[in-house]
Amino acid sequence: MKVIFSLFFIFLYCKQTVANDLWTIDKDISSIEFEVPVLFTKNVTGKFNTFDGFVSLDLSNENNNKALINVSIDSLDLNYKRYKDLVLSEIFFDSKKFPFGVIDTNNFKFNYEDNNIILTGELTIKGKSQKIPIDIEIIKLANELVQVKSEISFSRNDFEIGTGNWKNTTILKDKINIRANIFLFKE
Repeated sequence: MKVIFSLFFIFLYCKQTVANDLWTIDKDISSIEFEVPVLFTKNVTGKFNTFDGFVSLDLSNENNNKALINVSIDSLDLNYKRYKDLVLSEIFFDSKKFPFGVIDTNNFKFNYEDNNIILTGELTIKGKSQKIPIDIEIIKLANELVQVKSEISFSRNDFEIGTGNWKNTTILKDKINIRANIFLFKE
């Protein structure tokens, strides 16, 4: 609940700041997907159906930009449907206690001429946070519409995603890859 109020407050703050360009996600055409390699079988793949976020660009100070994206963990669809309850349980994501995953980028530098940037974001899952690099490709589709493609990778064990027998990385590998294809429109 604390995360929801924080996101709401930040969204309102950015919306009221005159010098900022506020860009919000078009959730109808955007996607956030993930993949976890598995030994000797098809990888675990899935997508999050419920997510939200924004990018705030400070026109007066190009170092004072912010992006915030959250995903609802229980909106997850998996290619192994019979394991969804296990993945949402405390063994993996503990979605009842930690309903959201969040990526927050504070004060990143952005120039409208850059199409590819690498920035550092803070990923928070299950109450644990870690700074990770984010590779981003920006495609300008129109004056008020951009496509942002990004990829991140992180260790599931760093966030205790998989405990007990599931902590072992022999079969279910440690590295989680997330691909986002986000369409942002200017408010």
